[in-house]
Amino acid sequence: MGFLDKAKDLAEQHADKVEAAVDKAGDLIDDKTDGKYADKVDQAQNFVKDKLQES
Repeated sequence: MGFLDKAKDLAEQHADKVEAAVDKAGDLIDDKTDGKYADKVDQAQNFVKDKLQES
């Protein structure tokens, strides 16, 4: 099992924590950029959350 497989397994096991971290990171980016890239940040957050749910 490679590194990426292990990371994927851990992300699946702790999906709630990963989603919380994604939300927190997005909020931080929005705060630091005054929301200038809010639409792109939201897209990235949704992408990650969708990938977690697919697993």
